[in-house]
Amino acid sequence: MASVYSDEYQRVINALKKSRKEKGITQAQLAEALGKPQSFIAKVENGERRLDVVEFVYLARLVGLEPEKILATIN
Repeated sequence: MASVYSDEYQRVINALKKSRKEKGITQAQLAEALGKPQSFIAKVENGERRLDVVEFVYLARLVGLEPEKILATIN
C-alpha cells in the first residue's frame, strides 16, 4: 500500500489543497462542512493523516473537484 509520501498520494492531496485555496475555502470551513475539527484538514494536507475513500470523495466534492478525475492521475 502506498504511503502518504508516495508521488501518487501527494498528487491527490495537492489537488485537493490547491482547489480549496483557489475557492477561498479555509481549513476551518472545510472541516466544519465535514463535521471534523480544523486539525483534521491540517493533518491531511501536511501528510500526517491518510484519507479513507469516503473522506476523499466528500473532500473532493466540497472543493469542487470530481473524484474520478483526481483518481485518473494515479498510475
